[in-house]
This record gives sequence, structure tokens and C-alpha cells, in this order.
Amino acid sequence: MAPHDAVLGWDEYATAEAYAAFTREYPMYSATSRDLAHRAGLADSELVVDLCGGAGATARAILDLAPHRVRVISLDSAAAMQRVGRRTLNDPRLSWIAAPAENMSHHVPPADVDAVVCNSAIWKTHTPTVFAAVHRALRPAGRFVFNVGGGFAGVRHPDELTARTRPSLNTLISQIAARDYGCSPAPAVDSSPRLPLETITKQLTAVGMTVLATEVTVQRSTMAEKKAWLSIPVFARPAGDFTHAQRMKILQTAYALTTPDAPTVTSWLVVVAQRPGGTQ
Repeated sequence: MAPHDAVLGWDEYATAEAYAAFTREYPMYSATSRDLAHRAGLADSELVVDLCGGAGATARAILDLAPHRVRVISLDSAAAMQRVGRRTLNDPRLSWIAAPAENMSHHVPPADVDAVVCNSAIWKTHTPTVFAAVHRALRPAGRFVFNVGGGFAGVRHPDELTARTRPSLNTLISQIAARDYGCSPAPAVDSSPRLPLETITKQLTAVGMTVLATEVTVQRSTMAEKKAWLSIPVFARPAGDFTHAQRMKILQTAYALTTPDAPTVTSWLVVVAQRPGGTQ
């Protein structure tokens, strides 16, 4: 059975539980959530949308930074993720809506939202539709803040370029799958970035949004954190006819060839956009 990629498979309880456990133990999602929430300028916000909000890591950051009067809508298509999130984030200011990002306009009042924040997910959506929905939802001068993984955006932070080169866990997984299971390497795919800044800018401009700022940021973690991330069923590798147990065995074998506290560096493109009008 082939693993789902990062677009599919989130509405499964095993994935939701593993993802929530990861966010509790490791800082990746909480750190990126705090960064985006800070850039959203929430000091005077009354209504904020956490788009593709998953189990609530970004909603938590928004609630921490926004005024106490704020209302937060966490919208995600995976009901399983929200069920897990509700158990650990029980705040009366937070509403959970199970719906695709593309359908946000069906659930959010028009021109009434102060900010929309989307962490680690926008490239999984049909961005022209989502950008148009965000524009309709935002009040004049409302902000839309999101990030795109460096590989999807085609960007690399200088720290990633100068980082000491070691075989990645993904590379080691592929090598072990070939050695121990006779799994042929995946065929070469188009390496063009899925969502580069040029495309983002064109699509935002087309729906009437203005790009205020962009930045390539860096996130530092360890091989131990990367292993935990690859243990989440939705991210497990390799693809092909493997059970999850087999993938975890391959992952453990690959991980044994690394140093747990060896640093890893990943890049992100962060975009701050705004609906024109009002005051900044």
C-alpha cells in the first residue's frame, strides 16, 4: 500500500494522533505558527481564521498573541485532525469548522476577518480559489500570512546552502529499500517548484491582494525530529507496496546510520499579503 503524500490521508485517526504527538514534543509547527501569527499583526484583531488549521497548533499561537476578545475559526478538511485538536485546545474563543480551504467563503463572513493565517499547507490547496476566498473574507487592510516549504517554493536560505552535507533520512530510506527489499528508485519527476513566489504574486494580484513582504527563513532541527516527522503515517516513506510496519522498520534502519542530534536545516518562503484599503 503506497503512503499518502502531504495532500491526502490527513482525515485518518492514526495520522491525527501521531501529528498531535509530534507537535507536543517537537517545536517545528509551534515555532512556525508563532512566526506567522506575529507577522499577521494581531494586536487589534477581533476575528482571525486559521486556514488548514489541523489539530490547532497555529490556533494556539493566534490565541496567545491576539487580544482576549478575539474569535478564531480553525478551518480544515480533516475532521480527524480537529477531533484530536479539540481534546487539547478547549478555548471558548475558538470554533472548529471541517471544510476545505477552497470553501472558506461558505463558512466565514465576507469582509469581516482581520487576518488569515495558513501554516505549512497552502501548496496543498487550489491556490487561485483559496486566494480569492481569502480576499472576500478579509476586511480592508486585513492580512493574509502563509508559508511555503522551500522545496515547493524553489528557495533555499543561505544557511541551508552552507550546511554540512550529510545523507538525508529520505536518501538513506531509499537506499535501504533498494538494498533490503529490491525497491527500484522512484522515477525522476519534474523538479520545477510547485509554488514559486512569481506564481504566488501573480495569483494574489489577480484577486486584488497586495504582497506586503516576503522572506526566506530557516528552521533548524535534528535527525531525531526528522525521524519523528517521518513516523507520521501521512509522511512515511518509501512509496510503493509497503505496510506501515515495514516503512517504520526501514526508517529505524536508516536512522541508525545517522547521529540523532545532527543538525538539519530547512528553508521556508514566508509571504505577507493584504487586502487593500483601510489603514495598515
